Amino acid sequence: MAAPTMDRASSSAASPVQTLTISKALNMGLRAAMEANPKVLMMGEDIGKLGGVFRITDGLQKDFGEQRVLDTPLAESGIIGTAVGLAIRGYRPVCEIQFDGFIFPGFDQIVSQVAKLHYRTQGKIKLPMVIRVPFGGGIGAVEHHSESPESYFAHTAGLKVVSCSNPTDAYWMIQQAIDCDDPVLFFEPKRRYYEKAEVDTTVAPGPLFASRTLRTGTDATLVAYGPMVRTSLDAAAAAAEDGTSLEVIDLRTLSPLDLEPVFESVRRTGRLVVVSEAPSEASIASEIAARVQQECFYSLQAPVLRVTGFDTPYPPSKLEEEFLPDLDRVLHAVDRSLAW
Repeated sequence: MAAPTMDRASSSAASPVQTLTISKALNMGLRAAMEANPKVLMMGEDIGKLGGVFRITDGLQKDFGEQRVLDTPLAESGIIGTAVGLAIRGYRPVCEIQFDGFIFPGFDQIVSQVAKLHYRTQGKIKLPMVIRVPFGGGIGAVEHHSESPESYFAHTAGLKVVSCSNPTDAYWMIQQAIDCDDPVLFFEPKRRYYEKAEVDTTVAPGPLFASRTLRTGTDATLVAYGPMVRTSLDAAAAAAEDGTSLEVIDLRTLSPLDLEPVFESVRRTGRLVVVSEAPSEASIASEIAARVQQECFYSLQAPVLRVTGFDTPYPPSKLEEEFLPDLDRVLHAVDRSLAW
């Protein structure tokens, strides 16, 4: 079920429009959710006194206490399992997974319990919990710290999966995810944490489970999510200097996918390039390509192309720039599409 669009403002905000980083917007969004509902609590490794390794929860334990912002043992399965019990009892736990690759010790809890409990009980039990996952590369870290595991969870029925790409979405989407009565995996682009933009903290820009067109264009469509949205916007700006008009769509929601804006765009442009850090094999990018081919076959003027990470484990940090999709790889795919 889709979370309602909210219009409450954070009482901690001094001004309705502020220039925020994604990390600060997330912090303010979490604070606003905790102020609005005493049943919201946080759980994770070093999220209390330290404020998390990325300082997303900085100051929350000081202001809300150790009963609502809990420092947990290094045990992801225990964090998720405890949150399941709390959610059943009416709380709205928000679990932080310290790094993307650390989610796998909790994988069994997520796919066997979190995803299935509502269905297993024929709707009698709701599981309103959020699992925050900093994901993706670009920070000079090694494997288990730079991965993109979102396709595993988008494939799992019973889970909602979303990803923010900018401060406005970070502020509002985290609150909307907490308000949702279904379990939500909330993927945060860690290498974009410190990018800034103006955020209006008075009115949510739209519902949680909806894609959004960020730039209109006529020659081809770029679809991305999370950290690759900025890369796609930069590619569109560079292409415009050469007279090529690219439309850019931020998916925002990975499960359920909201592809109607993509279908509408492709019917106009005739070309689609999907951009993602995750490997291409059996991925969200693959699903989008299949669905667009199915729905827009007679509008396509070229095959759907994918610009993704490679089908290998994440490389050592000195090689990650060769692994991650960049502006040149995106523009090369656009050129291939236009030349078809």
